[in-house]
Formats: sequence, structure tokens, C-alpha cells
Amino acid sequence: MTDERTKFNIDKDKEKRTCNGIVFDSTLEMKYYRDVILPNVESGHISEYELQKKYILQEGFEHDGKRVQPIVYIADFYIKYSDGREEVVDVKGLPDSVAKLKRKMFWRRYPEVKYIWVTYIKKYGGWGLYDDYKKIKSADKMAKKITSAASSRFKN
Repeated sequence: MTDERTKFNIDKDKEKRTCNGIVFDSTLEMKYYRDVILPNVESGHISEYELQKKYILQEGFEHDGKRVQPIVYIADFYIKYSDGREEVVDVKGLPDSVAKLKRKMFWRRYPEVKYIWVTYIKKYGGWGLYDDYKKIKSADKMAKKITSAASSRFKN
């Protein structure tokens, strides 16, 4: 039997993305909850959290007599830390163009809210900021190009 996945590459096997009876949208999201949220709640570092918190990015309106639905962003995690800081976290594997657009809209609409994307890359030590991962990956790619070009020059 092959692994069945949705068009967004989400495993259809809900058991693989379930923790504490909660079925997450992705395995990666479940792992963040299990590996980061729960231990920080237990240690007291996180005082509150909310899953799937909704934020309005643009209100609904009427256009040519038709109702246009609001643009809603649903955060993977809203976190309040014991020191009072608040953060909205989205777990990303590979963000699509809609995610990138909604992130810009979120930043514009809620400039006071810290909003981050996190990802898990074993090669780079586990959980980290998605934007940092992109920079590291780009630097690695550039280093490989330089090494490859240098080694080809000195082969002869």
C-alpha cells in the first residue's frame, strides 16, 4: 500500500498527524506541537496557546451587488509566554504563493504581533525560523558552486 496524500502533500493517515487526540493539518504541525509547545507548557515557559486562531486580513464587502467573503488567515499556533510576549507561529515545509501573500497582509494588518514561520530541518539542527533556513540553504548552495568551480580549475 502506498502512502496516500492530498494535493497539499498531507498524509491522509490521520494517526500520523494526531497528538493528544488532536488531528493536525500536517505531520510537521503535529511534531511542532509535540516537540515544542507541550514541553514549553509543561516547563511553564508558555502560559497559554491556541490552535487554529483566526485573523481577519480583509473584511468582506459588496461588489456589483454580490457579497465578497472576507480574507481570513488561520494561524497554526498563537502563543503567550510566561513573560507576557505573544507570538503567532505558522509551521511551514514549503510555503506557496498564497501563504506568502497572506504573510504580507498579516504584517500590514497586525504590525504589533510577532508573526513567524518555523520549519524542521534535521541537517541544520531541528526547529528554526524558515527565513533563517532559506538563508543558510542559499549560502550552502553558493559555497558548493564556489567549491565546484575551484576544483574544476585545478583538475588540469
